[in-house]
Amino acid sequence: MRSLLFLLIFGLCGVGVLLALGTWQVRRMGVKQEIIARIDARMLAPAVELPADPAPARDKYLAVSVTGTMLPGEIDVLTSYGFSGAGYRIVAPYELSDGRRIMVDRGYVPTSQKQTTRSTGEMPVTGNLHWPIETDGFTPVPDIDKNIWFAREVADMARVLDTDPVLIVARNRTDPGITPVPVNSSSVPNDHLNYAITWFSLAAIWAAMSAYFLWRSRTNAESKSI
Repeated sequence: MRSLLFLLIFGLCGVGVLLALGTWQVRRMGVKQEIIARIDARMLAPAVELPADPAPARDKYLAVSVTGTMLPGEIDVLTSYGFSGAGYRIVAPYELSDGRRIMVDRGYVPTSQKQTTRSTGEMPVTGNLHWPIETDGFTPVPDIDKNIWFAREVADMARVLDTDPVLIVARNRTDPGITPVPVNSSSVPNDHLNYAITWFSLAAIWAAMSAYFLWRSRTNAESKSI
């Protein structure tokens, strides 16, 4: 009888914990959806002037419009784009009309266009401020000699290009050969539904296994009493 009680308590506790984890993930999914909705609203809002001192915590994804000069020199960040395959994001220095130097992510070119000369000179840029987090412990260091980067590390790119650590990801086309790749909320992870399904599935499996062990233990106990 004690073994049956132990199995019952163990089974109920396990199911309870797994259901609680699944419910927590559902709640987190709702919170994340609200965050993504706010990000989408900020991304698609009418563009404003670039703040005097942009800050990641306050201004990430802010839609801005600037006028100035696209300067020579660029950083090529290895990437892939849809069905176009491997290529590079072109990050270039940009001098504002007030003299500040920032960076513009102009968009994507295929690998075959890496050495192509890009348009420079005066041009407006409309896009979103972004400080992407794309590095981890496995990200290779940039090959400066070959101008091949593996992540848009804003601070490091700014040092190389001699600009402020400010990056605008362009919405508008700044060169006939460059495809703009605007920021969007697809880069914001929201895997909570998958996690919730996993926890609820484990709860169902735990409940089924607990019921099976209870049934087998009870059957064994009854067979021994005969």
